[in-house]
Amino acid sequence: MKNIIKRYFKPAAILSVLLITVISSCKKDEYYNDGGKANPVFNGNIMQYLESNDKFDTIAQIVKLAGMEDVFKNEKITFFAPTDEVIRQTIGLVNTDIADLSGRLNQYLYSSGRDTIQKLSDIQPQIWRKFLSRYIYKGVHKLKDYPQIDFGLRELYPGSFYYTYDGEVSNIGVVYNSVNGVSYVGYRQLALSYLFDPSDPSNITTAAVASSDIQPSNGVVHVLAVTIREKIGDVPTDLNANFFGFSLEFWNDVALSR
Repeated sequence: MKNIIKRYFKPAAILSVLLITVISSCKKDEYYNDGGKANPVFNGNIMQYLESNDKFDTIAQIVKLAGMEDVFKNEKITFFAPTDEVIRQTIGLVNTDIADLSGRLNQYLYSSGRDTIQKLSDIQPQIWRKFLSRYIYKGVHKLKDYPQIDFGLRELYPGSFYYTYDGEVSNIGVVYNSVNGVSYVGYRQLALSYLFDPSDPSNITTAAVASSDIQPSNGVVHVLAVTIREKIGDVPTDLNANFFGFSLEFWNDVALSR
């Protein structure tokens, strides 16, 4: 809880408090979240981090179904983590007596006469791996390790291209947000754009990072935001980022396998 400076404090005392606050806020290499300092280090590997957080219960199951548990436990990786909400929006609810048809995949399967997804293991492991790998990168990369990107001035600040774990291509960069119309003076925010066709860099789906630089023992986790509007900060987001794999390609692959 924030301290409240009572109105009867002497001006000198108030000035002292303000100076301490300013000096503290200027310290480099600190981790802040919503204005409050937080510890980015997790005492365990990335798999243990996912299993310990109820936002990633389903994602942790998918890692196991994809046969990538060892990667998340032992390899040095950077994981742009979608939350369980992404799976719900992609498929609908599972592990219920009657599959929820609000997800586009289950609605499509039902309308085309195919069996809906009742449990995550109904989907083939190779499909889980194909789309999960789009969020994984070899090596450890914090926000400070990525170049600047300006989506309105990409010829000057283009971010950079990176290979996903299984060799597909994404663009990753740090957006320097504007404040009151002044460019690049605001907070810094990671943006991940998946490229569907490397020969056409404009054919992308972009997701904003909600929390960056979470540090388990074997890598870094950047948590992706669920997109509810066209922009998050200065990041122009795409509603397709709410679907697992950044598009409806996932449910097309599942439907063909049913």
